[in-house]
Amino acid sequence: MIFISNTISLNDHEVDINAIRAQGAGGQNVNKVSSAIHLRFDINASSLSDSHKQRLLESKDSRISKEGVLIIKAQQFRTQERNKIDAFERLQKFIIKATYVSKNRKPTKPSKNARRKRVDKKTQRGKTKLLRGKVDF
Repeated sequence: MIFISNTISLNDHEVDINAIRAQGAGGQNVNKVSSAIHLRFDINASSLSDSHKQRLLESKDSRISKEGVLIIKAQQFRTQERNKIDAFERLQKFIIKATYVSKNRKPTKPSKNARRKRVDKKTQRGKTKLLRGKVDF
């Protein structure tokens, strides 16, 4: 079981993990060790609610294919275990970010007293600045 948040969790069989060889420099070890991780998550076939699936598919992320499969490639670390943890963390962050619903803002107005205080402060500041002018004797 993969826990995303308090209300969202995924079954282990919904995520496909493959070990592949990492790209880039690494010396002789890079040619013989498969330390990078390819994580594939099929959004349409997952156990998420329909609203969460819709939000994930509507996000304009380049990691989501046309078929609705999220592909995360983790190769930052030297060990396969750490790359696997990194891939799961990135999946978790992606799902949390896509399923977050922001609160609707209620438009408010400042009170009459607050407006009066603001204007009074502005006039007081103007009087202070007026005293800085040239002095005539």
